[in-house]
Amino acid sequence: MRRPGLLIEAAGHGTALYERRRDLRRMLRVAIPSTARAALEKLLPIEADLEKRRREGATSYSLTRHVDILTALLAEARSFRTG
Repeated sequence: MRRPGLLIEAAGHGTALYERRRDLRRMLRVAIPSTARAALEKLLPIEADLEKRRREGATSYSLTRHVDILTALLAEARSFRTG
């Protein structure tokens, strides 16, 4: 995954404040996935869509949501690797 450094850096800082139950419920707007793998499967397409909108300069693009989703991706990937 290649993203602008500042975007990844912001998401990396966000992982310190990431709380799985609170944040996934807000981001996914569905039941919290039971495993990190399941969360990643839900988060990846959302992030891909946000990246597409960012590259296109779409007015529907939200930088805040993109950072939130990337933060969750980084945190869940870390959990997946260690768990």
